[in-house]
Amino acid sequence: MSADCLFCKIVAGEIPADVVHETETTLAFRDIDPKAPVHVLVVPRAHHPNVAALAAGAPGLAAEVLATAAAVAEAEGLTGSGYRTLFNTGPDAGQTVFHVHAHVLGGHPLGGMA
Repeated sequence: MSADCLFCKIVAGEIPADVVHETETTLAFRDIDPKAPVHVLVVPRAHHPNVAALAAGAPGLAAEVLATAAAVAEAEGLTGSGYRTLFNTGPDAGQTVFHVHAHVLGGHPLGGMA
């Protein structure tokens, strides 16, 4: 855990979140600034700064993050119509919290990626 990391504080229960799913190794909660009708963030409980670091350092945990994202999509009713799972890596990609997190987005047509 990182003492100054927002998501580490959420995982530790120091900051409240609207949790929708959790496992021993992951936590999923609603984004406070949603970009779609369903916008859930999936984080590993362990701190990794981005998806590349997670994949290199803990590939099994990376798989668990993806499995949690799929479970969230199913629980939110997105599997029939489709959903997007997105990782932003680095500031140029829009990453603002440097604790790896998957965005699960859906609930309406998302369109193509520009």
